[in-house]
Formats: sequence, structure tokens, C-alpha cells
Amino acid sequence: MFGRGAVGSILKRSKEAHLIQKLTGRSKTTAFPFSHPSIAEQQSFKFLNPSVSAHFFRTFRSHLVPKGQHVPFTRNFSKTVSAAAGQKEGLKLLVTGGPRAQKAIGIWLFGSAAWVFSMVILGGLTRLTRSGLSMTDWKFTGEFPPLTDEAWLEEFEKYQQSPEYKRVNRGMKIEEFKFIYWMEYGHRMWGRALGLMFALPYSYFLHKGYITVRLGLRLSVLFGLGAGQGLIGWWMVKSGLEEPPTEYSQPRVSPYRLAAHLTSAFAIYCGLFWTALSVVMPEPPAESLTWVRGAAKVKRLALPVSLVVGLTAVSGAFVAGNDAGHAFNTFPKMGDTWIPEDILEMKPLIRNFFENTSTVQLNHRILATATLVSVSALWLLTRKLDIHPAVRSVIGGVFGMASLQVTLGISTLLSYVPVSLGTAHQAGALTLLTFMLLLNHTVRKPSLALLKSLPQAIKAH
Repeated sequence: MFGRGAVGSILKRSKEAHLIQKLTGRSKTTAFPFSHPSIAEQQSFKFLNPSVSAHFFRTFRSHLVPKGQHVPFTRNFSKTVSAAAGQKEGLKLLVTGGPRAQKAIGIWLFGSAAWVFSMVILGGLTRLTRSGLSMTDWKFTGEFPPLTDEAWLEEFEKYQQSPEYKRVNRGMKIEEFKFIYWMEYGHRMWGRALGLMFALPYSYFLHKGYITVRLGLRLSVLFGLGAGQGLIGWWMVKSGLEEPPTEYSQPRVSPYRLAAHLTSAFAIYCGLFWTALSVVMPEPPAESLTWVRGAAKVKRLALPVSLVVGLTAVSGAFVAGNDAGHAFNTFPKMGDTWIPEDILEMKPLIRNFFENTSTVQLNHRILATATLVSVSALWLLTRKLDIHPAVRSVIGGVFGMASLQVTLGISTLLSYVPVSLGTAHQAGALTLLTFMLLLNHTVRKPSLALLKSLPQAIKAH
């Protein structure tokens, strides 16, 4: 009744359907409900036309797809659109209004993330130049800087009453004070400018109706975190304006508050970067079921590695808060020993992991080594997997950045934390986090509509 070709075709489709059910976690008896798409769903899929899909493909293909290998992405993605438009479980977009709105919102979010990145760098410069305590008061709306000699003398007199001037910078000239004042003032005003740069386009896109409820809620949370970041910053600075516990202690901000301030900045950056990726790349690069299966294996490895990278970054905040980088400037040993004798001298015991200079630096060394080892293992274990060239390229970037970051950390330590290397090391931590975010976003599960349109494998020519 059926020819051999027809039977073979039926068997092939059956295998593909079984693989889709396995990837999506559905049982064989699950039915896929079809219905006419709503107006909102039709508008959501307007921007997924061949020109946009081709642009998305070229972004990854430019140097990622091996020479001579054919990837029929545009054709497959066009099939995805026609399949998804009639499915309730189709792709849920974060932006309406078509490709122009998607592009505009993507640029805005990537620009906001880059601004936060620059804020982290400027914050590191402020800390390394000991400029953070130069301004002894804070106003939520900001204030004009001193513009006359009398105004500068008034600000300098306020600073002269602070513990930092009395114990560290006694005898400082007003010209030197102006430098650290401008550093801190620039950091604060750059943060306020970010608030305007985020809020104004956000209001415009909301007015135009481009932002969905899901995206709006996410961005509102990020905006709230950004507004609270200024309060956390002042809460941190205020701890450094208090008298130190002993006459031999140098005034510095609380390591807990500094860690909270830096970790919050990292969280805002990660949220903005991930959301921007989700806007411009609603689907991961998945052009065959084989590559989807490989991406799922990579994801199981990438998640624990991301956790190690994040913990290492947070531990670096406590290194900065305790000035632990200025102690034990040797490697691989800490002084003459591998493990200092005083790592558990504080009581209660838990304080050592956040306040003891020796313990804090030892923790950071261990976590940094664990990061390099875990990233190297990720790179080695995925070399033989059949995965999308874009995923393989990102894994290579993660490995290269982790190696560079460890090199920067060792160099910073051996050089007694110069401003240039210290700033580069802090930027490297955020760059490594960026690579891990990109990797996790690239290997996420495709939508059901895309899975149903994919071939079993990509044929090489």
C-alpha cells in the first residue's frame, strides 16, 4: 500500500517527533492544541520575517560556521514562523511593534548595560585612588560641585574633619583634594545620568506600546534596583566616615557594605544584559535537533560553572573591602607558607571568611583556581560534542577570558595592586560574567514551534 520511500519518511518523522517530545518533556500521548492566533500573537510574529532571521543568522555565521558547511537557517526559521503562528505554545516575544521596535529597544538595553559596566570601572577607580570618602554628605537629587575658591575651601574643611584626613591624608593640599573630590563626584553623577538615560526611553517605549507586560515588570524591577543603588552607595560611604575601632586602624568602608554595593551593580548589569539578549535573540541558535541536544548537554555543565564564577566575583568584593590585596603579595604561596596560621583567629568563626584579611585572600585564591579549573573542564568536555558553531565560539571566549582574568589577578597581587591593574582585574571579572551570561543564553531550550520545524541534523556539503 505504501512504497518504501513513504514508509521511510513516516519512520523518520516518528523519530523526530519522539525526540521533540523528549526535549520538551512531553509524553507521547500529549496533544498539541491548535487554534487561530490572536491579534496580539499575529503582531508578535510580524518581526520574525526572513530579513530579520537572516540578520540574526549572519551575526553568528560571519566566522562561526565552518567553511564549506551549509546551514539552511533562513528556510528553517521561516518554517518556524508559519508553525508558531498557529500554536498557543509559540514563541512569547518581549517586544511588539515589529523589527524596528525590537532593534531600538535592544540598542537601548545594551547601551544601559554598557553604562553600568562603565559605572563599575569608575567605582573601582574611585576605590583604588581612595576618593570615595572625599564627599562627606549626600543628596538624592545631587548637587552642584564647588565653583568658587570659597566653596572649595568649605568642602575641604568638611573633609578635614573626617577620620580619613586625620589618619591618612593629614597635610593634603587643596589641589590634591580637588582630584579625589572630582573622582567621587563624577562617579555619583554618572550614576544619576544613567537613571535619566534609562527612564526617558523606557517612558517613550511604554507610551508607544512596544513593551509587553512581562518585559515591563522586569525592567521596573531593574530600575528600582538602580535607584536603590545610590542609597546603598551612601550607606557604604557613611561607614567609612565613622571613627575606626582602634587608634591603629585606618578608616575604610565596611567590607559588607562594599560587597553589597558591588554585587548589586553586578546584578543590575547581568539583568540588563540578559534582557537585551532576550529582546534581540528570542530564539537560541538551534538549526538541527542534534545541535539542540548538544546545547542541552552544554547547559548542564555551564550552570555550575556560572555559579563558581559568580561566587569568585563576590569574594573579590570582600578582598577589596578588606584591602586584602595589599597583604601576602606573593604567589603561589602566601608569604612563606601555603596557608597562613591566623586564618581562623577571629571569633565567632564565621567572621574570618568576611573580615580576616588572610582568610579572605585565601578564599579568593581558591575560588579563582576553581573557576579556571571548571572553565577548562567545560572547554575540554565540550570539544567532542556536536554543537552549534556559535556555542563553541562562546565557550572558547569563556576559556580565554578566564585565563586572562587569572593572569590579571596574579599580576595585580605581585605588583601591590596598582590602579591600572586593579581596575583591569575588576573589569575582567565583569567581562567573564558577560561571557557566562552569553553562553547560558545561547544554550537555552528553543520554543516548541522551533523544535518542530528543525531537521534531524545539518548536512555538510
